[in-house]
Amino acid sequence: MDNNKKIAIIGCGNLGLSIANGLLSTEGFDGKRLIVTKRHPESLVYLKSRGVTVLADNKEAVRDADFVILGVKPYNIQPILQEIKPFLKRDKQVIASLAAGITLQAIKAELEPGTTVFRVMPNIAADIKESITCICGDDFNPETENTVKEIFNSVGISITIEEHLMEAATVLGACGTAFVLRFMRAMTQGGIQIGFDAKTANKIVTQTVKGAAELVMQKGIHPEAAIDKVTTPKGSTIKGLNEMEHHGFSSAMVRGVVASYEDIKK
Repeated sequence: MDNNKKIAIIGCGNLGLSIANGLLSTEGFDGKRLIVTKRHPESLVYLKSRGVTVLADNKEAVRDADFVILGVKPYNIQPILQEIKPFLKRDKQVIASLAAGITLQAIKAELEPGTTVFRVMPNIAADIKESITCICGDDFNPETENTVKEIFNSVGISITIEEHLMEAATVLGACGTAFVLRFMRAMTQGGIQIGFDAKTANKIVTQTVKGAAELVMQKGIHPEAAIDKVTTPKGSTIKGLNEMEHHGFSSAMVRGVVASYEDIKK
């Protein structure tokens, strides 16, 4: 990553703060390169001790920035872009929007022609540098794409996808975090019912989920192939799985994913 480029996060809420924390925990990253804004920035003042510039003024924030991350809600994208447009130079700043459902075309319509724009969808695991970040853009050169990916690789893993898949990426990568956490909560509740205290059950479940994910990633296998390794004939694992399937476990998950997708596509 170019250590001279300044990054401004406009609207530093939960997701923006996760990205800021991820960047700040990256070896060699100088907090003086980071500018964050919030309408009421009092909750971000502690970042100043890391060298971060904390502002309430979006216009001042983007003036010196090379990379502008828009962390505002979708309904605020248009007014924010109109606010900062006079202070942007198309040959200087790269714009990255985190707003779900707001297209590249809609963003570019508010900016000077030729401005480089990306849509980016990380998740809150950016806070611990474990995000999966999906990126799309058009009319960009490979060098610019690499710069964008380097920034978000610093908070996890980033991949480039086509824009028509961005809403689907939001569901799997961002909403999906909540889906997995709800599954973990349910599994912990089951653990309590069969005899563990809440703290112990949570510790077992958390490591089990982490181990399952690492197994699939490191071995490069399909989850069902891994399941086959732990289901023995007439065993307790297959009995538990079948009972969950009888009550619609997989179909409920699929329906949840589709429901979130349909809501984003409205």
